[in-house]
Amino acid sequence: MSVIQQGGVQKVPNGFSGEVKWESPSNIALVKYWGKTGNQIPANPSISFTLGESKTITAIKYSKRKDVSDGPEVCFFFEGKEAGAFGEKTFKFLKKVGAYFPFLSQLDLTIDTENTFPHSSGIASSASGMSAMALCLMSIEKQLNPDMDETYFYEKASFIARLGSGSACRSVYGGLTTWGASALQNSSNEIAVPLSGTHEVFDDFQDTILLIERGQKEVSSTVGHGLMHNNPYATTRFQQAQDNTTKLNEILKSGNLEEFGALVESEALTLHGMMMTSTPYFMLMKPNTVAVIHDLWTYRKATGKHVYFTLDAGANVHLLYPKSEAEEVLQWIKNELVGYCENKMYICDAVGRGPKSL
Repeated sequence: MSVIQQGGVQKVPNGFSGEVKWESPSNIALVKYWGKTGNQIPANPSISFTLGESKTITAIKYSKRKDVSDGPEVCFFFEGKEAGAFGEKTFKFLKKVGAYFPFLSQLDLTIDTENTFPHSSGIASSASGMSAMALCLMSIEKQLNPDMDETYFYEKASFIARLGSGSACRSVYGGLTTWGASALQNSSNEIAVPLSGTHEVFDDFQDTILLIERGQKEVSSTVGHGLMHNNPYATTRFQQAQDNTTKLNEILKSGNLEEFGALVESEALTLHGMMMTSTPYFMLMKPNTVAVIHDLWTYRKATGKHVYFTLDAGANVHLLYPKSEAEEVLQWIKNELVGYCENKMYICDAVGRGPKSL
């Protein structure tokens, strides 16, 4: 049974109107989710860092429709311009979550959204975008139900965000978050859960994102997830992710950076290994991705710095390191690694505190 129940008929009062606005960040998985079943249910658990600066800002203006028999009118703008593909994805999402927000059928909506990071930069805009959208919808529902408590507000926001993009459920919370049923307390396939008791070194961990290649990927994440159904290593991978979720949770409490880096780098390479062993197989890493990894290993061996890589489902490289070593590591990145980036572009980010109502 779902942790969030579908709603009944919720009558919207005459004159009901207003505007809600949220900023919600993207996140980067440390234990990777790859493969799903049913209605956005993960095949394995994951743990992620919620970022601080790579955010989507979404505003929704709403008003009660005079003639509800016509159905709602929805206008969607992306960075101030009427959106095509972005709008279509949003319309599908609103239709999908309508059963959980019965009031939506009675409202006209104007949705305006923008990102603080470049489009096609390798930052998961679906995670930040869908979480921001879910939080806005929850704010409208709270206008109709002022007694709603905060725990329910964020749990339902996580649930709704997941229906738009699986990883979006993790962006509803700041810091370190887990999603997917595992040995961790209160873990769930339907909502993300914040991790507690983690070592202070991870509170402001840095993430410098090297933009190796911008643009649309040759194989989308949606297709990649689907190919896990016939991957001969899928069962072993799903168990590995279960084990690594438990291991990483303990490492995050201890603050052991060497163990953290070894597990996180292994997870990143395993993710791409699953792509290369799918049928049909595919590869999203580029030559410069591999070059960065080798340069990192050389630098770490020579200096002893605690800097590690993880990868998203693409060519770009996330370099993770403690804030106490940021000055030296960032100088090395500028001197040695930016040449591997498309147009020398990179993004400096860090673990963030989560979304914010504006």
